[in-house]
This record gives sequence, structure tokens and C-alpha cells, in this order.
Amino acid sequence: MVLTDTGAKLSKTLIREGTVPPPPGARPWMLDATAWDGSVDDYVDAMVWLVGVMLADPKHFYRSYTTQEIDRLMTRHTAAPAQPRARHMNLYRRYFDLVASGRKTIEVRVQYANLRNLTAGQHIKFACGQDECLVRVVRVARYASFEEMLDTEGPENVNPDSPREQQLTNIRRIYGPEKEALGVLAVEIERVTA
Repeated sequence: MVLTDTGAKLSKTLIREGTVPPPPGARPWMLDATAWDGSVDDYVDAMVWLVGVMLADPKHFYRSYTTQEIDRLMTRHTAAPAQPRARHMNLYRRYFDLVASGRKTIEVRVQYANLRNLTAGQHIKFACGQDECLVRVVRVARYASFEEMLDTEGPENVNPDSPREQQLTNIRRIYGPEKEALGVLAVEIERVTA
């Protein structure tokens, strides 16, 4: 529970309605997250960190916090996350091993709605079972077909262990014609090492 400086429960509804004034220590972002001083990523990182602290020990569930204490905790958390925020994508083992070794530099996907805004500089965490591999997106190219993508990007960048025609067959086993019709993405990646 979040308390005011008097020990009363903080009521955002009453403050927003103008029934009671905001208590000392209640920062604008406590009533409206869009008023956070930093970026959205900073706010999310601080909030996730705070939730982690609260969930780490059951004693936090039986405590109340003042607006000043919540502000102190949230604004003091300025450390960058250990790893950059990343999209999670699964890969078959044979492709995962190529990415993890740095030999595969082009990942092929279709233009699902959730990938349309993928851009250079973003990070992807590929997973295969318990194994994970973090990469940075260098470039995203869009193509009408898998053939066009392979001819432009070079099959050796997509899978250095397989000839072009075999790659085309394998890709089409994963993505049928209705998926290819969405458009093809060639995502140039580079391995991020710790």
C-alpha cells in the first residue's frame, strides 16, 4: 500500500477528482505514468526493478510505503539493465548453433505484424531449449519472396552449411505460401558478447 505523509492511504482517484490535494512527496508520475521525467524504457526498467525487489521477500507484502519512499526507490534506480531489452524469438537447433557461432548473419522471418517495426539497433534474444543467444539487429531488408531474398542477401549468409535450393525448401517447410505472401524479412544480425 502507498501512504501519504500523514499515514493515510494514497487515493489517486480523490486527487484526480480534486477532492483532496496531492500530498507532499507525491510526484506527478505517481498519478500519471506519462509524467515520468525519463524515457519510457527508464520508467519500465525502474518499475520492473521495484517489482522484483517487492517480490524477492514476502515481508514487502505486509509493509506500506510512503510516496516519498516510492519516489526514492524509483528514482534511485538509474543503473542500466545488465542486458539490453530484447525481443525473444525461438530458433531450431541447427540455426541457433549457426547464430551462436557467428556464422549465420541473416535471420529470415516473414512480416508478421509484431515484426513490422523491427529496426536496426534493436536486440533479439534467440532461444533453443535452455540455450539463449543475444544479437543486435544491424539492418532489416524487406522482400516479396524467399527467392528474391536469397538472391540479394546471399545463401551463405542465411545458412553457410546448406546450398541455396535446400535452403529454399527448408524455409518453405517452415513458412507456407500464405506466410510468404505477407512479405519476407532478412534481418542482418551480429552476436553480442558479454
